[in-house]
Amino acid sequence: MPSGAGLFHRAAHARRSAARLDRAVAAADRCGGCATRRGGRVNRRLPADTGILVASDKTEDAALVKKLLDTEFGKVCTSTDPDQTAADFDRNRPDVLVLAFDSIEKSERHNLGLYRHSATIHVQPHRTIVLCGKEEVQRAFRLCREGIFDDYVLFWPMTHDAPRLPMSVHLALRELAGLEARAPSAEEFAAQARRLATLEEMLSQQMARGEEHIESVGRAVAGANEDAGAAFDAFSQRLEGDELPERVGSVEGLRREIGRLKSEAIDAPLHSLSESVQPLARWAGEFREATAPHMESVRALNALAGEIKPTVLVVDDDAFQRKIIGSILEGKNRRLLFAASGIEALSIVRETRPDLILMDVMLPGIDGVEVLRTIKAVPRLAGIPVVMTTGRSEKDIVMKSLKAGASGFLVKPLARDALLARVREALPGS
Repeated sequence: MPSGAGLFHRAAHARRSAARLDRAVAAADRCGGCATRRGGRVNRRLPADTGILVASDKTEDAALVKKLLDTEFGKVCTSTDPDQTAADFDRNRPDVLVLAFDSIEKSERHNLGLYRHSATIHVQPHRTIVLCGKEEVQRAFRLCREGIFDDYVLFWPMTHDAPRLPMSVHLALRELAGLEARAPSAEEFAAQARRLATLEEMLSQQMARGEEHIESVGRAVAGANEDAGAAFDAFSQRLEGDELPERVGSVEGLRREIGRLKSEAIDAPLHSLSESVQPLARWAGEFREATAPHMESVRALNALAGEIKPTVLVVDDDAFQRKIIGSILEGKNRRLLFAASGIEALSIVRETRPDLILMDVMLPGIDGVEVLRTIKAVPRLAGIPVVMTTGRSEKDIVMKSLKAGASGFLVKPLARDALLARVREALPGS
């Protein structure tokens, strides 16, 4: 049972929290920047299904943040049971996740647990805002810069800028809306254009083969005609020579009959067959002419695609390894991105669809194989080739990686030629 002093301190803390919350809510109502309507009514410009989830290990802190956001947003839920972390996220599928823990370390652990156990966090577009104290601002900034979180708000202790948190949520929702409404990216167009680059060559090859077949048929018809004519001519000559049997009454009559037979039974059908090939030959020429303008468009599109460099994401927690791989791949008409953890890699992949991922197996938090499974489970990302790298070549690691969908495997220290060969295999023409 709490002591008298403990009850006194707890009551005092509750009164201070309530007072801070009242001041924050009042300030948020007065602030024009948050676009809150007078009377505490919810902002009607937001979609009805916009969801916000506040996660904390303290019920009172989660309630404080929820009450502040309730003045501006219609669907704010809390998650305070550590055993229900993933279930709460999967059930609510929030657009914005607010981590209201009293330390950045707790927020990191919570976020890592979600990426390990949630079934939907990898496919649910969302933004993560972490609340921090003034002594952890630099750490919060660094983690946001690295892509672990999307934004941070100095919240402990609450300052006069109480509307800062609702404004950050608004900005996060605005960014999500922009992503949903955006047109396909240049990278996506470029990827399709690179595939189209092979169309012209394929069509040309097929047309050439078709023309060869047509010419072959024409030659065969002509040859058959000549052979048949020669055979009948030879037969006719034999009839006129000494080989003529005495029982044949009229050589001239027989020769005329054979000539007639040749004309009706062989020459006419072969001539008809030869004529039937001509439209096919004309069609081939017309097809080539008709596709020529389209081939020009394909070549132009491919030239534009060539100006957009394919993106390679390098995932390794060792800065020296990232530097080595970068030095091998840089200057090769490629755009390089780097991540030092699985969570950072997933954050990058969520925003920018790379053309190739080079990923270390041993990563802090979520290992590379788990990140690979996550990527392959998302239909939009499943087609990205992923080459795993590791300093350990044990059979079980190789088998797990390949079973998870890896397109290749490289053992450290990475050999320059082997690395470049894998990249060229995944990115033809790169």
